Amino acid sequence: MHRRTVPLVLSALALLFAHPVLLSAPLGAQVGAQVAQGEYADRRAALYDSLDDGVIVVFGADEQDPDYLPWLQARSFLYLTGFDEPGAALVTVERGGNRREMLFVREKDPAAEVWTGARLGVDAVRDRFGVEGRDATTLRAVLDSLRGGGGKLYAVGDADRIEALGATDAGAFVNLLRGRKSEAELARLRIAAEISAHGHLEVMRAIQPGIGEFQIEALAEYTWRSAGADGPGYASIVGSGPHATTLHYNRNDGIAQDGEVIVMDMAAAFDGYSADITRTVPANGMFSPAQRDIYALVLDAQKAAERQVRVGGPARAMSDSATALLRAGLARLGLIESADARYDCGSVSQPRQCAQLSLYYMHGLGHGIGLEVHDPDQYYTTGRIDVGSAFTIEPGVYVRSNLLEIIPDTPRNRTLKTRIAAAFTKYAGIGVRIEDDYLVTANGVERPSAAVPREIDEIEREMARPRPPRSPVRLAP
Repeated sequence: MHRRTVPLVLSALALLFAHPVLLSAPLGAQVGAQVAQGEYADRRAALYDSLDDGVIVVFGADEQDPDYLPWLQARSFLYLTGFDEPGAALVTVERGGNRREMLFVREKDPAAEVWTGARLGVDAVRDRFGVEGRDATTLRAVLDSLRGGGGKLYAVGDADRIEALGATDAGAFVNLLRGRKSEAELARLRIAAEISAHGHLEVMRAIQPGIGEFQIEALAEYTWRSAGADGPGYASIVGSGPHATTLHYNRNDGIAQDGEVIVMDMAAAFDGYSADITRTVPANGMFSPAQRDIYALVLDAQKAAERQVRVGGPARAMSDSATALLRAGLARLGLIESADARYDCGSVSQPRQCAQLSLYYMHGLGHGIGLEVHDPDQYYTTGRIDVGSAFTIEPGVYVRSNLLEIIPDTPRNRTLKTRIAAAFTKYAGIGVRIEDDYLVTANGVERPSAAVPREIDEIEREMARPRPPRSPVRLAP
C-alpha cells in the first residue's frame, strides 16, 4: 500500500544522518556573492531602449498575508534591480534622451523590522543601487504626476496592477531579455545543477524497498541546503509505483515497493536560479525487463534531442528528433499501432483524432530555466539555440494503469485496445522521465547535471553501493 500508515519504514533521521553530505566548502563558493550592479543597469538600459518614450513602472512583490509563509520577490523585478525586499517598485522616466530612475522602497521602521528583518531604507538606495531612492508610500502620487508629462505608460507586474494603471504591459520585453542568460546567470545555473546532482546521488544510494517518497524528498533537500543552495527550486516530485505516471505528483506520501520505479523530478535553486533534474530509478536497484524497455526508449529519445543542440541550430529539431524516436519505439513495443497511428480522442458532439503517441507522452520536450524553473529562453522567439540559452530536455513515457478505461469508447478505439492489449498488460503502471539541464556558452554546450547517472547499468551500479542498515520505526497513523 502507498500511505504513511505502513507500519515499518526507514527512520527519516537515521537515513539523513547515515549520509554525511556536508561539504568541506559549499559549492556556491565557486561564484561571486552578487551579480554586479553594472549588469543590472545594463539590463534596465536594454529594456528602456526597446520601448518608446514615457514612464515605465516595474512592480516588486508585496509582503504577503499571512507573513509567516515564505516570500519570493517578483522575478522580473529581481532580474532588473537585484532588490529583494517586499513592497518595492522601479519607476523610470524616459523623455527626449533623458532618463531618470527611481527605486521606491519601504522606509526604515525598527518596530516592523523586529518582525520581518532589517530594511535597506530610502537613504541607502543610491549608494547601493546607483539610482534615486523614494518612499514607497508616495508611489501612486508620483505616478499620477508623471502621467501628465506625456508619453506612454508601461508596466511590468501582475495583470491586475497593470489594468488598474491603464498601462501597456511590457512584460514580454523583459522576457526577451531574460531569455538570454549572462555569464553570471549561467554560473549560478551551473552551481544549482551541480548541487542538485549531488542530492540525486545521495538519494540514489539510499533508495531501497520500503523507503518513503517523503524521505527521498527530505534527504535531497537536506543535501542541497548543506551544500549552500537556497533550497528546492520548485515543489519536489517523488512518485513511486502508480504515482510515477502522474506528471506533477507532489504529495510525496507513498512508500516505494519492491519491483516499482520511482520518478524523482527535483532540483535546487542557487542565488535565485533554479536547476531542473529528473531521474527514474528502480526501488530495488534493478530494472525489470519491461522497465528496461521503457527506460531505454526514453533515454534514446533524450539523446536524439541532445544531438540537435548546437549554437545557431533550430530548437524545433530537438523535439522533432525525440518525438520521431518515441513514435517508432512505442510502435515497436506494441503500445501504439504504428508510428503515425491516431485514435478517437474527441466526443460524440465534437469528434476528432489525436496521435496515439499522446496517450503516453503528453508534455513538451523541455523549457527554459533561470530565475523561474520554467523561465523564458531566447529560442521561444527566435526559434534558434544560441549562446546564453539555458534549458531542459525531458522526454517521458507514462503507461497509466487506467488508460484503456479512459479512452473514449468508439469502434475505432475498441480495435486499438484489442491490438495493444498484450503490450499494455506488460507495461501498465510504468512511468519514466529523464531530464537534464543544458547551458549554451561561448565555449560550447554544457550538461551540468551530468554527474547523476542516466545509463541503466550506471544507475544499477550506483544503487548497489553499500548503504546504511535499515532502522525501522513505527509511524503514527
